[in-house]
Amino acid sequence: MAEQFEPKIVGFLCRWCSYTGADLAGTSRLKYPPNLTPIRVMCSGRVDPTFVMRAFREGADAVLIAGCHPGDCHYSEGNYRMMARYPLLLRLVEQFGIEPERVRLEWISASEGDKFARVVREFTDQIRDLGPLSWNEVVTADSAARPQEVTAP
Repeated sequence: MAEQFEPKIVGFLCRWCSYTGADLAGTSRLKYPPNLTPIRVMCSGRVDPTFVMRAFREGADAVLIAGCHPGDCHYSEGNYRMMARYPLLLRLVEQFGIEPERVRLEWISASEGDKFARVVREFTDQIRDLGPLSWNEVVTADSAARPQEVTAP
């Protein structure tokens, strides 16, 4: 019997809300898959697109970005910045041959441990259905197919 694919998901979680919501899910003993590796950031607005691309480059199958609900950001407008940047981020990952469905943005407050657990369950199932991301193989094959630039010594 073949082993079922288990996705590796990197989660960039806002320190003030989403990370605390994740903590509440854990202390409440809510059931959700262990596929998410949380990375605490001060604000969802601090998540640079290069962080997402690096997660993919280093083997993540998906990336979750979670922050405070709009209007509740501890830094006034950080989550609005992420909200504006998100469509551009989706276009960027698509340009690299990665399905945009592998990146998800969610607003999760400190009191929403149940929502955190539900989002992780749903996202894990969604990525399990998509299958593993073999992006490194695609990038390597693509660069090998291109003519290499020759420079004079």
